[in-house]
Amino acid sequence: MTNQTTLKHQILYRRGSELIRVTSPHQNAIRFEAFPGGELFEENFTLLPVEQPAQVEEGDRCLVLHAGTLSLKLEENGKITVSDQGRILLEEKPELTFEDGYRHYEDRENGRFLARITFKPNPDEQFFGMGHEAHGCLNLKGCSIDLRQINAKCTIPYYYSSLGYGFIWNNPGIGLAELGTNRTRWTARLTRKIDFVVLTGTPAQACETLADLTGHAPVMPHWATGFWQSRLRYESQEELLRVARRYHRENIPLSAIVCDYFHWTEQGDYRFNPELWPDIPAMTKELHENGVRLVVSMWPTVNEKSENYAYLKEHGLLIRTRDKTGVVFHFYGPQAEINVTNPETRSFVFRKLKENYLDLGVDELWFDVAEPEIHPERFDTLTFHKGPGEEVALLYPYCYTQMAYEGIKSVRDEEPVTLVRCAYLGSQKYGALVWSGDIPSTFDSLRAQVKSGLNMSLCGIPWWNTDIGGFYGGDTTDPTFRELMVRWFQYGVFSPVMRLHGSRRRHHEPTPGLIEPSGDPNEIWSFGEENYRILRDLIFLRERLRPYIDQAMVQASVKGHPVMRPMFFDFPDDPACYLQDEQYMFGPDILFSPIVRAGQTKKKVYLPAGEWILTRDRSEWGPGTYEVDAKTDEFIAFVKKGASVLSCF
Repeated sequence: MTNQTTLKHQILYRRGSELIRVTSPHQNAIRFEAFPGGELFEENFTLLPVEQPAQVEEGDRCLVLHAGTLSLKLEENGKITVSDQGRILLEEKPELTFEDGYRHYEDRENGRFLARITFKPNPDEQFFGMGHEAHGCLNLKGCSIDLRQINAKCTIPYYYSSLGYGFIWNNPGIGLAELGTNRTRWTARLTRKIDFVVLTGTPAQACETLADLTGHAPVMPHWATGFWQSRLRYESQEELLRVARRYHRENIPLSAIVCDYFHWTEQGDYRFNPELWPDIPAMTKELHENGVRLVVSMWPTVNEKSENYAYLKEHGLLIRTRDKTGVVFHFYGPQAEINVTNPETRSFVFRKLKENYLDLGVDELWFDVAEPEIHPERFDTLTFHKGPGEEVALLYPYCYTQMAYEGIKSVRDEEPVTLVRCAYLGSQKYGALVWSGDIPSTFDSLRAQVKSGLNMSLCGIPWWNTDIGGFYGGDTTDPTFRELMVRWFQYGVFSPVMRLHGSRRRHHEPTPGLIEPSGDPNEIWSFGEENYRILRDLIFLRERLRPYIDQAMVQASVKGHPVMRPMFFDFPDDPACYLQDEQYMFGPDILFSPIVRAGQTKKKVYLPAGEWILTRDRSEWGPGTYEVDAKTDEFIAFVKKGASVLSCF
């Protein structure tokens, strides 16, 4: 082939104005980059590649790079094919009817392009991953997925294929992934290159490689695996302490209590309102004496009344807008937002968080509105420190959590746990505890969350949870919602983090004078006496399970293995396990099948190879599909025969 340069362990090939580079960033992984402008753009974004030995050979009008069992063939006309031991995984499909129409570019300004690449479909292939989104699908084959971040949708551009490989789209810009029956296509609306990585292996091996390539999560601190109490919202210091005191008085284990938004003076002040929160050191001291940690919310919004607005604006630390107003969000007035892709912004804002929260005894931070939330959602009108909004927008939640992690690690040795509403590839290495956003309080929503969590689990981010009970629409007096609360609480026990939160329908008059008053109470005693007994017992079960969960968290850190994972993760050779979208493994030994429909007291459960013990009555079950009973105060969990965790039930 002409126009080629073969360097050590890589290929460089020029085809017209396009420059192509093929490398191996990890054992059994191949990276493909195509630069439509003809010049290398040396940017890894959040990828952590380490160049590996690779073999390059020249064939008949083609070049082939071999890395482990993987091979990428680059033909003279530009077509690429990725194979594993001769088995085709990805074969590029031409954009046009003639043979050299591979990849598509449209010129944009300043050396940037709209770019897309298309692959032939495989009718037998299934896709899993891509972050969380309440679309109700575990298998994403046939789905079209927007590459963007919004409330209740977190885009992690990575999938695992049932063919035994993983695919990283290493591009943090706005775009589209089409995992269709007619094609698999990736589109970036504004970029300087096409960049992706193909890795191979079992689901477990793929998670290990993904962790190596994007970063390993820390080991979750023991405190965080317990029960978290939250609501929208505690209006005062006394109200929050009153709740914590009752948990302590009734000997119910409580690891953390969360202080939600509008505890502050102005958006962007990053401080408590002293009229309602008069003595933070005294509050945190009492909580700590009772073994409870305090988690406090912050938003990236800043309005002109904030004591920090002028400094942030004058020093260029806010997101810039095309209309030069800086306003991206109207919420109790026009709001600008901090530009966390700028290291100077992260340094300044964390200093304020430290002074006004951490130095007063606050333990952890909750980074809400992390997408960031903007209205209207027009990233093409925004400019970040990292570049144009369309080109880098997916990085915002990554940099947001980076601010907390690096800041907290600079002042204490303990690993931070930052509750955050969105994430990106690699956020796990910054201690991101991602939750699924503001979701409705319905059984349909619970059903969708089970699938969302399993897809998220494969994306390298093992710390994930939902608002138990859903966030909005729940009426604590409604029998159906009370049933939902029990079923969601059961799901919460078998989630990486168990956190009760929500905005409950208010049945009382709002407190006068508050900008944002709270909804109804949302503690475990708020849903009737019978529910209180059930939920209390589930908290004690979670407490007994914590040593088992701690062990799973170590594996999540060391190997990248998720704590909750689809059935096929542990049974990759069982085709039936790829079809199970409402049951999953929780750690290596527990199979949990949540009840996700109103009034349901029976459910079909698939048990793969092995011997299984139903935790409720210690009965022994073999492989097969069974209908299992589960009254409202019962759940369906099986444990592998011989596993010590059975003693916890």
